[in-house]
Amino acid sequence: MSVCPGGTALLASVSELWNHRLAAQILNELSQIRCRKLKRVQFNRARCNMLPMSNKRANVSGKPKGPLLGEQICFALYSTSLAMTKVYRKLLRELGLTYPQYLVMLVLWEHDGVSVSEIGERLYLNSATLTPLLQRIEALGLISRRRAHEDERQVIVNLSRAGRELRQKTGEVQDGVFHASGCTVAELVSIKQQLDRLRSHLMENA
Repeated sequence: MSVCPGGTALLASVSELWNHRLAAQILNELSQIRCRKLKRVQFNRARCNMLPMSNKRANVSGKPKGPLLGEQICFALYSTSLAMTKVYRKLLRELGLTYPQYLVMLVLWEHDGVSVSEIGERLYLNSATLTPLLQRIEALGLISRRRAHEDERQVIVNLSRAGRELRQKTGEVQDGVFHASGCTVAELVSIKQQLDRLRSHLMENA
């Protein structure tokens, strides 16, 4: 088949154009394939990076090992005792007594003329702590101490007249503590009974 010179040039142009389009199509497909591979790699990298972060977040949000302060019954009792002592400190200021001195007076208002050892048993105090405490109360003129006639090793504590009269001024103290607690009488009775049982069990195992 013969082709005129002009036709030869036309065929060459068409062939060149076809090759350009084919090359462009191939490059486009290669670019798309490369983009898909790149996205897949980026996704896998992101996934790998997210896994340790998820574990770290789980560890942070999870419950840590070991005891927590807010869950300890001992700290609840300790902090409540501190708060109670602060309330008493303010209320006892007018009576001129500290909280430990007030506890000693409570024992003597129930039973006057008891021994130092009996007071210590009631208050769970040893003699080394109780003796200076009694000395300070005696200096206030509220009590007197004497040796027992039947056993001079025993020291008997008696209320003075001022000590007996002081009892009449304690009503406001009890009312103040009651209002500060924010509890009903029934709730306070129940709490005290539970604390008594808890103390008894703890003392048996101490």
